[in-house]
This record gives sequence, C-alpha cells and structure tokens, in this order.
Amino acid sequence: MKPPVPGEVTRILRRVAAGQRELLTELMPAVYSELHRLARQHLRGEREGHTLQTTALVNEAFLRLARQDPARWSDRRCFYRAASAAMRYILVNHARDRRRLKRGGGALRVPLEDALAVYEERALDLIALDESLARLEKIDPRAAEIIELRFFGGLTLKETAELLGVSERTVEADWSLARAWLRHELSRE
Repeated sequence: MKPPVPGEVTRILRRVAAGQRELLTELMPAVYSELHRLARQHLRGEREGHTLQTTALVNEAFLRLARQDPARWSDRRCFYRAASAAMRYILVNHARDRRRLKRGGGALRVPLEDALAVYEERALDLIALDESLARLEKIDPRAAEIIELRFFGGLTLKETAELLGVSERTVEADWSLARAWLRHELSRE
C-alpha cells in the first residue's frame, strides 16, 4: 500500500468524528502500513510461535477501534495512540486466554529491565505488566503512556516527545522513573 498523503489521515479522522463513519473504509488503507509497523513492534516481544500474526493483530485492532467513539481521535497521533493501546489490550487478553487454558501452569516471569533492554525476551508476562501499568497509570498517567508508546509502540524518545508535546529530557526522565517503578512492582509479584 502506498503511504498516505500528508494530512490525509487527520482529514479522514476529523470527517469520521463529525459523523461520517462510512469513511472508515477510506481510513484503513491510509493507516495500514503504520498499523502494521505498530503490530510488528508489539509482537516483537512475544514468544516464538505466537498464534496471533501481525496482520491478524492489525485487523483485530482496527475492528476494535471502529467500535469506539471516533470523536476521541482528534488527529492521527491520537488515533495511533489508541491503536497501540488496542493492540496491547488484544495481546494481554490473548495471554490471559492462553494462561486460562493452561490453568496458570508454566507462566515464566522475566525481569522487565531485561525485556526493555533487549526487546527480544519471549517469556515476558504481559498480564503482570498490564496490571502494573494500570497501577502506574493511576499514579502517573504520562509515565504509563511513555512506557506504552516506547515499549509497546516502539517509538523513539524523540517520537514520544513529539507525540506527547513535551521535551525529550522529560520523556527520558519519565522513562527512567517508570521503568524503575515497574521493575520494583514486577519484582514484588
């Protein structure tokens, strides 16, 4: 698929938010390559042989987004943030279902520091991470969002700073504090 014309995604999102939901069919081709990149990033930390493939994750996330109130997407950044959150939700639910099938057996825990540093650990317990992120979100919403954007969304410090409208130093400081907080929380479990 060809990349969208600059501003096209925001234009479509604004029209959808204004009530033209039929334009969701125009939205998917305009955002597909970026959603696919996000999905690859989310799946990068999963175990080998994960049953959910990149395209399936993109499709499930888009369907989930299509059921949401599009007024929440004021621009493409908000949309991609919502898409990343939807993918995380899908993967966490997938992990919960898998754990439920195993009746809790065999779940391995990996220190978050290792997973964040390498991004290749396959045994990260997404459920514990999700629960810890939910607690962090209540304490420091921006720090939780930074973890989600950087770890799950694969954004750089610069991209995260631009998306949140803060400096790179702020993102770096929040990233360090949030990782330390999550490491502590996960070690208690």
